[in-house]
Amino acid sequence: MRKAILLILMLCLMVFFLEAGDFPVKQRKTIKKELTFAGGTQPQTLEIDNVFGSIKVLGYNGDIVKVTAQKTIRAETNETLQQAKTEVKLDISSKGNTIIFFVNGPFRTEKGSISWNARKIRYIVQYDFEVNVPHKTGLRLKTVNDGNIYVSDINGDFGIRNVNGRIKMEKINGSGKAHTVNGKVAVLFNKNPGSNCSFHTINGNLEVTFLPGLSADFKLKTFNGKIYSDFPTTYLPPTLVKGERKKGKYVYKSSRFQGVRIGSGGPTIKMDTLNGNILISKVI
Repeated sequence: MRKAILLILMLCLMVFFLEAGDFPVKQRKTIKKELTFAGGTQPQTLEIDNVFGSIKVLGYNGDIVKVTAQKTIRAETNETLQQAKTEVKLDISSKGNTIIFFVNGPFRTEKGSISWNARKIRYIVQYDFEVNVPHKTGLRLKTVNDGNIYVSDINGDFGIRNVNGRIKMEKINGSGKAHTVNGKVAVLFNKNPGSNCSFHTINGNLEVTFLPGLSADFKLKTFNGKIYSDFPTTYLPPTLVKGERKKGKYVYKSSRFQGVRIGSGGPTIKMDTLNGNILISKVI
């Protein structure tokens, strides 16, 4: 919990410096790439690790990964614009059957995570991605600021992370996680998930839409919102977290999640927001 709070404070501090900055110098460039997966028995996966900007991924009937990235540099002066061009790069690589787009710069640690400090930021390099991939592609997508994430027509499993933006997914056949901090999460399944899923935000609604015939166990939590379901539900007993010994006795606490079952039960679907409603919707 302490690490999560520290991360949120760092991100808020970063947004403060960005909003306080003045970037009159701009430069735009369009980057286009076509790549193919290595093949073999491993599932094919697209990974985009972005910092500023949006990500849009569309599935299609083809074998080529088609990428268009709109690169926008905003800087205080021409000198800092040149600094941005030198310091921030889009690294493209592959590992096994995974194609990776990684926005690299002085804000990265040696392990690739993002580490912001309180120095004044003198430029922003934004990448807005639009990608066409084969339907069966799995996705690992991340962005932080100035962008939403949109996914459609994907059959593979997914791991989607945003911070200051929405996540919207449509015609989804796989399972996975979609988490943001400030924004709505909306997911429309084209096939009910066969494995566990997790949907999370702090400031926003969670709306996940399933097909008729859904069977799953839900863990639901909201502090400042309500929970709605289009499906009949039955309540499950509360989940207890690991006990702690106090005064010679074990004390167990509730996880604060409300458990409900739809249908005959099945994979666990976790939906967690702080300031927002939870909607379990059904395709009509």
